Amino acid sequence: MKKTVSLKENHLFRRAYNRGKSAADSRLALYVRDNGQKSCRLGLTVSTKVGCAVVRNRVRRRLREIYRLHEEQVVGGRDVVVVARVRAASSDYHQLEKSFLKLADKLELLKKEGSR
Repeated sequence: MKKTVSLKENHLFRRAYNRGKSAADSRLALYVRDNGQKSCRLGLTVSTKVGCAVVRNRVRRRLREIYRLHEEQVVGGRDVVVVARVRAASSDYHQLEKSFLKLADKLELLKKEGSR
């Protein structure tokens, strides 16, 4: 099992926002950019507008788990930034997962069924 590598530096987030492809819905916004490496890096952004610390951490844990479970399907060499919107706080796990997969498919982040 792979360990998810995190994006931590502000300039990497800004680079994904400014130069990456994006897709959004009412719960999440997803930014994807090539990083020139073999592995993917994940960055999560949950604003204080989403709720108090307990709510923000719950959303963060859910998003991290969704990514971890679908990491094998993700095309390598990308920086992925997931931005939680206010509606993510009232969404359950399955709604967030459906939203993430829809946006990832829209950005061609997921591998096709037949390819490895």
